[in-house]
Amino acid sequence: QVQLVESGGGLVQAGDSLRLSCAASGRSFSYYAMGWFRQAPGKEREFVGAINWSGGSTYYTDSVKGRFFITRDNAKNTVYLQMNSLKPEDTAIYYCAATKSVLFRSDSSYDLWGQGTQVTVSS
Repeated sequence: QVQLVESGGGLVQAGDSLRLSCAASGRSFSYYAMGWFRQAPGKEREFVGAINWSGGSTYYTDSVKGRFFITRDNAKNTVYLQMNSLKPEDTAIYYCAATKSVLFRSDSSYDLWGQGTQVTVSS
């Protein structure tokens, strides 16, 4: 069983960059595709992006394309979310999640979730 722990959140200004990390315990990390989701106050959780098991393919929601980048290091059991040119509307709790499904954009496809890390972007 894989357990996930996010880190790297914080308070930044608009235009700044931030890198979130999601560390996985367990020996099966490389079998999972990894996704990032976020939930802003009063809003539903939304898909941010995902990376397949090998790191060879990534997927993003339109609002973050060209600004956010997901990578993974299977040797370190870690997936990263590099967030550039942050905007106030990026403020949310960010969650990483693991799935063996190819339906990366649907949160119902994910079996394992981290506890979340808060990202706040001030204007």
